[in-house]
Amino acid sequence: MTEAPTPYVLDADTMTGGMRPIRQAVLAIGSNLGGRLERLQGAVSALEDTPEVTIVAISSVYETEPVGAPEGSGKFLNAVVLIDTTLTVHTLLDRALAIEDAFGRERSEPGAPRSLDVDVIVVGDRIASDEHLVLPHPRAHERGFVLVPWLEIDPEGEIPGKGFVADLIADVDTGGVVKREDLEILL
Repeated sequence: MTEAPTPYVLDADTMTGGMRPIRQAVLAIGSNLGGRLERLQGAVSALEDTPEVTIVAISSVYETEPVGAPEGSGKFLNAVVLIDTTLTVHTLLDRALAIEDAFGRERSEPGAPRSLDVDVIVVGDRIASDEHLVLPHPRAHERGFVLVPWLEIDPEGEIPGKGFVADLIADVDTGGVVKREDLEILL
């Protein structure tokens, strides 16, 4: 795993010559419909193909019970992806939504089954709140399916304004977060 860059490291934009900070971002991916592993793999492959995004680490795959879902919803496969990026937070969100759409994500009632979820959890130490994006993700600190895989790949991970993942995980029920040794996402 590479060391997380500081927000002062700059990357030259070859089109404009402008300089932009490289930030580390955490994305949570999940699926509970159809070919769940194939969809997670597809999301990682799409992220890998995204200009200005470098995948630093991918967690193991975890199987989890759905949270706040209608009765009868299937279990999720989840993973966390750590990236370095020079994309703006809104461009990164747009890319995450485009990846979801490419895998047939339908947005209906909250908690409904999902072909693919790509959530932007944190981007550096950025705190934002507007009609399209809230950073850090407002419920990430409460979700075992985010914290367990994140801790696996980034033991020093931190949610701005909430605390270190290693500390937050102690207050979350992680009993239903099961590592799937038989499944793997490849780069």
